[in-house]
Amino acid sequence: MKRKLSKIFILLLAIPLLLIWLCNSVITNAAEGKTFFKTKEIPKNKVGLVLGTSKKLIGGLPNPYYTFRIRAAVELFQADKVDFILVSGDNGTTYYNEPQTFKNDLVKGGIPRDIIFLDYAGFRTLDSMVRAKEVFGLDSVTVISQQFHNERAIYLGEKKGLVAIGYNAEDISMQYGLKVQLREYLARVKVFIDLLFNTKPKFYGERVEIKCG
Repeated sequence: MKRKLSKIFILLLAIPLLLIWLCNSVITNAAEGKTFFKTKEIPKNKVGLVLGTSKKLIGGLPNPYYTFRIRAAVELFQADKVDFILVSGDNGTTYYNEPQTFKNDLVKGGIPRDIIFLDYAGFRTLDSMVRAKEVFGLDSVTVISQQFHNERAIYLGEKKGLVAIGYNAEDISMQYGLKVQLREYLARVKVFIDLLFNTKPKFYGERVEIKCG
């Protein structure tokens, strides 16, 4: 009886681990050759899509994921690899506005204010990618985030009809970014659940054309 229960326990443990591995592998393989670390190697796109995150960690310290995404967006613009920047993030309350915070720091980094567009309803990566196509009218985009995030965004975007490549911002070492890395595995499983049930963004809204002036 104990041996039978042990086998059942091992099986119950193995199935979710296998599912996590499979979802991770599919997304990683699908994004192979579509993310870049060097500006000289990445193709040019009209728009670079910066995926939002908080500027500060819970304890009040600077969030390195945020800092590195700002730096990557500036690098990409200065290398003339994008003409416009679209920042997509959470603006769920009056007191929390990821897109505007990003814009302020991007301007400080030298990107002209008038070529930065804001998506205030990018509550999830799914929302950001779908809204880039459906609200901002993009057919292709360069996603700007860490590689693991870019891979998931590229997969989601292409499943929704948006051709995407990624410019990889500097990542955090496993020692300090373990929590985020573990959460990413679960987020990749959620990708397939969302696709299965055809999950929609929380909001759509009126069409916005990305152009000068």
